[in-house]
Amino acid sequence: MAESVINNYFPSQVVSDAEKLSYDYGLKVAKAIESEWFNKDRGHNRYSTNQNNFHNLRLYASGNQSIKKYKDELSINGDLSYLNLDWTPVPIIPKFVDIVVNGIAERMYDIKAYSQDPYGVAKRTEYMESILGDMQTQEMNDFAAEAFGMNLYENDPQTLPESQEELDLHMQLTYKQSVEIAEEQAISVLMDGSNYELIKKRFYRDLTVLGIGAVKTTFNTSEGVVIDYVDPTDLVYSYTESPYFDDIYYVGEVKTIPINELAKQFPHLTQSDLEDIVKNKSTHSNNHHSASTSREIDNNSIQILYFNFKSYMNEVYKMKETGSGALKAIEKEDTFNPPADKEGGYERLHRSIECLYEGAMVLGTEKLLKWEMAKNMMRPKSDFTKVKMNYSIVAPRMYKGKIDSLVGRITGFADMIQLTHLKLQQVMSRMVPDGVYLDADGLAEIDLGNGTNYSPQEALNMFFQTGSVIGRSFTSEGDMNPGKVPIQEITSGSGGNKMQALIGNYNYYLQMIRDVTGLNEARDGSTPDAKALVGVQKMAAANSNTATRHILNAGLFLTAETAECLSLRISDIIEYSPTKDAFIQQIGVHNVATLEEMSELHLYDFGIFIELMPDEEEKMMLENNIQMSLQQQGINLEDAIDVRQINNVKLANQVLKLRRKKKAEQDQMVQQQNIQAQAQANMEAQQAAAQMEVQKQQALAQSDAQLEQLKAQLESQKMQQEVQAKQQLMALEFQYNMQLKGMEVETAKGKEKEKEDRKDERTRIQASQQSELIEQRKGNQPAKKFESSGNDILGGRGPADMSMFGPQ
Repeated sequence: MAESVINNYFPSQVVSDAEKLSYDYGLKVAKAIESEWFNKDRGHNRYSTNQNNFHNLRLYASGNQSIKKYKDELSINGDLSYLNLDWTPVPIIPKFVDIVVNGIAERMYDIKAYSQDPYGVAKRTEYMESILGDMQTQEMNDFAAEAFGMNLYENDPQTLPESQEELDLHMQLTYKQSVEIAEEQAISVLMDGSNYELIKKRFYRDLTVLGIGAVKTTFNTSEGVVIDYVDPTDLVYSYTESPYFDDIYYVGEVKTIPINELAKQFPHLTQSDLEDIVKNKSTHSNNHHSASTSREIDNNSIQILYFNFKSYMNEVYKMKETGSGALKAIEKEDTFNPPADKEGGYERLHRSIECLYEGAMVLGTEKLLKWEMAKNMMRPKSDFTKVKMNYSIVAPRMYKGKIDSLVGRITGFADMIQLTHLKLQQVMSRMVPDGVYLDADGLAEIDLGNGTNYSPQEALNMFFQTGSVIGRSFTSEGDMNPGKVPIQEITSGSGGNKMQALIGNYNYYLQMIRDVTGLNEARDGSTPDAKALVGVQKMAAANSNTATRHILNAGLFLTAETAECLSLRISDIIEYSPTKDAFIQQIGVHNVATLEEMSELHLYDFGIFIELMPDEEEKMMLENNIQMSLQQQGINLEDAIDVRQINNVKLANQVLKLRRKKKAEQDQMVQQQNIQAQAQANMEAQQAAAQMEVQKQQALAQSDAQLEQLKAQLESQKMQQEVQAKQQLMALEFQYNMQLKGMEVETAKGKEKEKEDRKDERTRIQASQQSELIEQRKGNQPAKKFESSGNDILGGRGPADMSMFGPQ
């Protein structure tokens, strides 16, 4: 409910940090929150008003709203003794709530982490530049691989993008740093550990019924990070007009806990403190309980206000100049103030940063259970001066502090439907069946001809069984008989018209609910119009989804905020929680490769965004595009499979366009290759025909040449034979001449030889004789006789046989 809030109760924030940490300052903050939400001095209690409104909306959403207003509407001075009606509310609103909540809660999504720190950005840029380098040097790399066997690619050449557009899609769809995968798995593990799916269904129902939803993330060393559902009826927060509550400076919730839980949460409380709390809490209990909330007061339970208070703190440093001329920073309290003349060689350096204080107070008492600066505050790494609260709240339809909800719009129409339903019961209770009128005097005038009269029972039996009746037009005296038709039907039709009017009224208000919520027949499960086309029904369902899109977006905002808080809390787990090893191993079950990244995960800065799975309408539009592309042979079946696996419809359509473009280029290339192949085939055919003709002419010419060659060869052979014959004849002649000449020469040689031989023989004999003469002179021997002694004739031969001296 919207109201003007005057924050005169809160203490000043322009005080020192030490004063803000004091017990008195925390108590003033807690009492200011209590005064703003639980004080009745202004005529109403803001907390109780919220609880009553939210409680009534939840009763309507469950079909259990109060029937007192309906009884007051139909009673006469409070008297209901004449009404016997079924006062059970007609569960119209629960149907529409279930349609919205179940339809939205089943929408699937993926939580994506994007490394936005300088190291992650540099790593992504380096990878993209390597891809671009391979794309630009692809021809040279292929040449080097083919010519020299060297692989100059930095990436797989088979998966290399072919254009800048394909590279952009590759970076969005395929590229993922291992630290981003580790972050996504860490967030998923934390959500599963807190049963976030159940929490999500609860706050989606709150967004639909109450118009506001909230979750809370906390960290403790025993359990680590915990996600808790927050009931909006227990929320307190500073005045805001932002639907995302991003400008509130305090927020908290009221919890009713038993005494034993109180002692466990705050062990510093003594027995006297607990007794004092129990004693004093009953004094103010009426201020914080409403009869309409149906919460029974338990003497063993205490209402505790847990709250976060956002303020600022000063980081002060003493900048001292050392002997070497360097500056040394020394941390100081915010009260540090150096002299104006800067004597001593030092100065004051400071900055203001947001900080968060956590507190807890027993409502209705002066007992502050907790007040301290929050530990492990969530600070975005992009801006350490900011701090995030533990609560994430959203109210998508809020104006000037007033929260509107889907159920709140239709409660009046639901009341009218309930009244119409009660009126229908009232009309039905007063309706009587149709009857018959029996004229006894008319029956008395009827003679059956056998001396007996027509009895009323017999007449009714005949009428009900056959629908026939016997009557007389004249009486026994011959006069006109006014009761000639003794039995007549009595029709009571007044109730039917009222029933039709009430049914029309019922349908009118039901249609008003559809019009106000945007949940038409195409979505609420009613029987669609038989004359409506399928496309028209789908458009109606899509428009209905658009009418409730703000609830879906609000839930996604809470999920994104929770995931971002978990991302910041992961650093606390890794640095401070004793469950660090178990947490890392739990993530490593999914991907062992991320274990090394987990140890340094707290050093990264991530951007968290939600990628919503496409709904049925979006899937159908994408599938229609795929089917049309397949029919036109714009893509291959493998391309269709790849496109269907992309959850982002926008990226899926971009990939589809890119694949169609590549397929068109490929088809054009194939067509050009076919044209070239056909032209080449035609050219080859023409060349083959020309070659055949040439070969034919060559064969004919060769045949003629062979024939002429054969003739020339035969002529040559003939001439050669003649030459050979002449040569043989000349050789024979020459041989004969040579033999004759040889014989002549031999004869001449024989003569000369014989002459020479005889000459040689004479010389030899002379020499022999001369030698013997010399020997004779030396030896004084007698003279020898050199004449023949009869040995001059050769033995065995005749005196004239000289054959032994012939040539050998």
